[in-house]
Amino acid sequence: MKKIWPFAYYFLYYAAFASLLPFFVLFYQGLGFSGAQIGLLTGFPPLITLAGAPFLTRLADVTQRHKLIMSVGITGAIIVVLVMPALQSFLVVFLLVIVFNIFMSPLSPLADSAIMSMLGEERSMYGRIRLGGTIGWGLFAPIAGWMIDTYGLTIGFRTFAAIMFINLFVSQKFTFGKPDGNGSNDSGIRALLTNRHWIFFLLTAFLGGLGSMSAAAYLFPYMAQLGANETTMGIAITISTLSELPVFFFGHHLVKRFTPRGLLLLALVMLGIRSLLYALVHTPSLVLLVQAFGGTLFPAMWLAGVSYADEHAPPGLKSTAQGLFGAMTFGFGSAIGGLLGGPMLESLGGRGMFMVFGIVILVGLVLIEGIRRMLPKEKIVQPVP
Repeated sequence: MKKIWPFAYYFLYYAAFASLLPFFVLFYQGLGFSGAQIGLLTGFPPLITLAGAPFLTRLADVTQRHKLIMSVGITGAIIVVLVMPALQSFLVVFLLVIVFNIFMSPLSPLADSAIMSMLGEERSMYGRIRLGGTIGWGLFAPIAGWMIDTYGLTIGFRTFAAIMFINLFVSQKFTFGKPDGNGSNDSGIRALLTNRHWIFFLLTAFLGGLGSMSAAAYLFPYMAQLGANETTMGIAITISTLSELPVFFFGHHLVKRFTPRGLLLLALVMLGIRSLLYALVHTPSLVLLVQAFGGTLFPAMWLAGVSYADEHAPPGLKSTAQGLFGAMTFGFGSAIGGLLGGPMLESLGGRGMFMVFGIVILVGLVLIEGIRRMLPKEKIVQPVP
């Protein structure tokens, strides 16, 4: 039973997101917001998450009120989502987006913490439990697309609220382990932030966030430019999500075959190529074809980055290392991708926007790897425990 509740939580969590997250930009466009405003609304939330998640999870550890903070986060997010469709002012929507992301920011890390604690000696099963989210997203995306196509965007907000309300009760089945009391030492953190290997690794993680956010936030508006309806958009999510399943399930074989760094570089090259392919297609059906290939890239990048961070973290700083990887990917990388994508979508169109992102990712990767290879070799510093 201890695995059923985490699996159900992830299934519902990502099913809720499939009903709303991909349609946010369409909602903003429907309100008549400019490209710069949409870029701000899309790019600012990752920065809120970057600040909110560490603060609120730390508060949960200090007070040992994990379930309470998780419940408040879910409840607050539901209330905000129910209110948002009635709003028209950019400033009010912007403030509610900030509040929404504050409420949502601790939910995923708190769930991960609870699941790892509940699994105990079976922590290697985490990846397969995480598949619940992939399945929930993939199965519900076409349903959400059809509902929004039929009844309008408001139904997406209501569906998110309904599913998360169910998840509020599922989250009460979580149990949390006690903090280990081991604080990070200053020498270890300096070793992470000053070591050349880590600097290049974090720069590549930034490019990964740039490529991931550009597709996550702006693919649907681009598909709308190509004439796709919301049902086709939902199918696009399903295709990319189903292609994630084998990568998550057999990911440990890929990491062993290519090494973490090799798999990360391969995934980033493919992310750049995917952006260029988006720019070259002319019909929604060709976008679906690109999705079948592109859906394998995020899980490959994520598994490679997590493995690299875990292998090369100084003693006692594995969580800090993972936090830095996540911050560069879903914090800074996603923020820059969101902020730049809105104005480019408005001025260059979806085709031009994806072309720019593809070139930036590939050229950036060439520069990072070229500089790394030209510099003298440097050992990864491990501070004395």
